[in-house]
Amino acid sequence: MGTPEEPVESDGGGQDGSSHAEFSGGTATHVIQARSVQGGVHFHRTPAVVDPPRQLPPGVRGFTNRVADLARLAELLETEGEETEAVTLAVIAGTAGVGKTSLAVHWAHRIRDHFPDGQLYVNLRGYDPVPPVGPDQVLDRFLRALGVPPARIPADTDDKAALYRSRLAGRRLLVLLDNAATAQQVRPLLPGTPDCLTVVTSRNRMSGLVARDGARRVTVGVLDEAEAVELLRRTTKEYRRGDDPAELTELARLCAYLPLALRIAAERAASRPWMPLRELIGDLRDESALWDALTAEEGEEADAVRTVFAWSYRALSPDAARLFRLLGLHPGPEFGAPVAAALIGCGTSAVRQLLDTLAGAHLLEQTASGRHQFHDLLRAYAVDQVNQEESGEDRTELLRRLLLWYLHTADAAAGAGYRPHRTSLPPAEAAGAGIEPLAFRDEHEAVDWLTTEQTNLAAAVRAAADAGFDAIAWRLHAVLRSFYARQNLFADWFATGGIALDAARRADDRHGQAEIHHSLGAAHTQSQRPDRGAEHHTAALALRRETGDRLGELMSLNGLGLTELRRRGLPEARTAFAQALAIAGERDDRHWRAVILSNIGQVHGELEEYEEAREHLTEALGILRELGAEGSEGNALRCLSVAQRGLGDTEGALDSVSRAVDIAREHGNAMWEGYWLLELGHVHLALDRPDEALAAFQKAGAQQRRLGDRSREARALDGTGEAYQRLGRPEEATGFHRRAVAAHRELRDTWWLALALENLARALDAMDSPADAAATRRDILALPFHPGDRAAVRLRDRVGSVVRAKTG
Repeated sequence: MGTPEEPVESDGGGQDGSSHAEFSGGTATHVIQARSVQGGVHFHRTPAVVDPPRQLPPGVRGFTNRVADLARLAELLETEGEETEAVTLAVIAGTAGVGKTSLAVHWAHRIRDHFPDGQLYVNLRGYDPVPPVGPDQVLDRFLRALGVPPARIPADTDDKAALYRSRLAGRRLLVLLDNAATAQQVRPLLPGTPDCLTVVTSRNRMSGLVARDGARRVTVGVLDEAEAVELLRRTTKEYRRGDDPAELTELARLCAYLPLALRIAAERAASRPWMPLRELIGDLRDESALWDALTAEEGEEADAVRTVFAWSYRALSPDAARLFRLLGLHPGPEFGAPVAAALIGCGTSAVRQLLDTLAGAHLLEQTASGRHQFHDLLRAYAVDQVNQEESGEDRTELLRRLLLWYLHTADAAAGAGYRPHRTSLPPAEAAGAGIEPLAFRDEHEAVDWLTTEQTNLAAAVRAAADAGFDAIAWRLHAVLRSFYARQNLFADWFATGGIALDAARRADDRHGQAEIHHSLGAAHTQSQRPDRGAEHHTAALALRRETGDRLGELMSLNGLGLTELRRRGLPEARTAFAQALAIAGERDDRHWRAVILSNIGQVHGELEEYEEAREHLTEALGILRELGAEGSEGNALRCLSVAQRGLGDTEGALDSVSRAVDIAREHGNAMWEGYWLLELGHVHLALDRPDEALAAFQKAGAQQRRLGDRSREARALDGTGEAYQRLGRPEEATGFHRRAVAAHRELRDTWWLALALENLARALDAMDSPADAAATRRDILALPFHPGDRAAVRLRDRVGSVVRAKTG
């Protein structure tokens, strides 16, 4: 199909997600390569070149030695002989603001040469006001960083964890899990190999990890007085001279020797080089007295942190202070200047200056060029301030503006990144005065923005629903559907889809419910749950019929047809497509008519009804060429080639599929090319050109391996086996057929498994292995084919005849 949900149109033009989502094995990424062997081509696997991940954040400027803590950490890597087990899990525990992350990152940079295969890092945000990052999301990110193509990342968390452990087996990596709240957040992310080291930072002592998982704990306390004074001196020395050591000591004491508070205080002192330190200390004492009067007793450290935050906050300009507190409304973990500008209603140039001011005061952390985040304590303080200083009505309106900015910018990005961006959505709420969504110059810029903002966009869906902005919540998920589908982002797709469906139901918006059911139908189908996919598409179809949404009804019927095609319910697929075709005719919608004709043609081809397939595809091609839809044209040409080959018109098939491959190459689309080359290989076999078939299957296999589509890679392997049989080399053919059989069996591709088994049986016959060939054919007869699949019935009859002939 076209990319599965942009929207779903056809089941042949792109990555169909049909057979790779459940894969959870393998230890390294490979590509299939070929070399000449006795006049033929031989395939072998070599590891793909994937740069080791280097995800450690930069170390803190002016890090104070913490000699004792670093020495304790260094002991974890030391072993005293073969009987001493290496430490594979370390926990750095300590109170908020004590510098756990700074220490962990500093140590990680020191020891990174011990881990040549890379470093993985994630902030689990266990103590942020927003929901923490779950293991499912982290595994998805880590697998991508380890070179796993999105199409090969499973939907199930346990399967992701298994694949993650497999990828790390035999490698030496450092994994830094920052700000964990619970052991449950951590356990699925443990590598499970003695060659990797996992470092966890937490305010929790993580006793469960120590007792059950063998973690070694290093508890970090506040700095001692000398270290605290040294941090102040080192941070201010370029800006101030002659500060009284006693006053530096007093300032350190007022900060409770906490590194976070000390750095903020030092930055304020450095920014006022002519102001006597005693005056700054006096201001801080006054602020401390105010906090003593306003807050309940929570301990010296908590009071000191609040005091320093307030002291620094009140020193800001009114504009910078307002931005600081309003950013407490932002639902996600980090942000860029454009969304900050939308929040406060100013230009990005002005807001960048304010963000620089906040970062300079250590009230924000800069994570990358143009990206900032809060320390979790500072975020909580910002939330407190916005709740105190802004009215409830103003906070509601500000959050609505921010969420509308995300909605309209995401819609623009989806339109630019995933053309054609067709939807039956009604117009969304207008952005409103002062809200200027981003515009995107091209597909790459749009997709980069969606990728960067992925976490924020999911958080925005949740925040909209929590705030009662149900129309924004479901619409935002709907416009993200194409992005989630193209990237196989199942965790966010399902999570935001569930929130969006609840929001549409609360709003009693049947159109919205239908839209989200349609999205979830695609998500389940693409993640190898076609039964659940059919349920959601059926629900969407019923709602759209109730509301009289004919375009939506067409799209639901097409989605249902594709789901049936996926599970090879071919008669049901044909019925759904026929109903969709009638609506396209009623609407005089030529685009959808061509798409549905192509899909019906593919169903006829799968049923081996080649004349009917050719008729439908020929009509579809005429329309697609008039519309200039070359991608859909290429897929229709591939389907037409199948029909022509089935009718014995092999030269016509060669012309059709060659043109399809040319279209793919003209567009630089490896996904199309890799798929359509499979048909080219079969056409060359039909023309008795096994050497050319081998070349086509080799390239198709290499493309599918890079794209992560294991089903189509297996079909390339099976085609390779067929080519070797034609070359009179059954032993080599058998090896390729066995690999194809194993993959299709694991992926539950019943139809393709049957074809690969039949080819394997023929190769075994050629090798004079009758017992193995007979057992292979019996495997085919035991497969659960769909009762309406006439092609499968003919295959079973054909195999049964061979079995009876060889045993009779």
